[in-house]
Amino acid sequence: MTVIEEGAKKSSVLWLTLDRPRLAWHAFHEGAVYLVTGGGEQELPGLAGLAEVHVTLRSKDNGALLAEFDAPVSVVDVAAEPEAVATLAKERLNAPDTEHLTERWARDSTVIRLTLPTT
Repeated sequence: MTVIEEGAKKSSVLWLTLDRPRLAWHAFHEGAVYLVTGGGEQELPGLAGLAEVHVTLRSKDNGALLAEFDAPVSVVDVAAEPEAVATLAKERLNAPDTEHLTERWARDSTVIRLTLPTT
C-alpha cells in the first residue's frame, strides 16, 4: 500500500487546489477517492470541469504533510457505481436525509472520482 492510499484511507478529509485551497471530506474506495459537491453538499467550485486537480493529504494524527499529487478527475454516474456511492454515503456525517441521500445526490449533486497514483 502506498503512502497516498494509506493517507486517503485513514483520513476522511483532504485539500484540493481549486479557486483556493479547499478542505473536502471524501471516502476511499478501490484505489480512488470519491467526493460529492453541490446540491446542499460541500461546494467545490469548478472541480467537475477539471481534467485533474492538485491534492494534498495530511496526517490525521498531527496534520503533517503526507503527500501532494495531481489526480485525474471523473464525474461519476451514481447509478453505474452504486458500491462506491454507498461507501461515500456511509462517510457522510449528519446528513438531513440519510434514507434518500444517494437519490438526492443523483438528482442535485455531482459525485466525483479522483484516481490515485499507484506509485
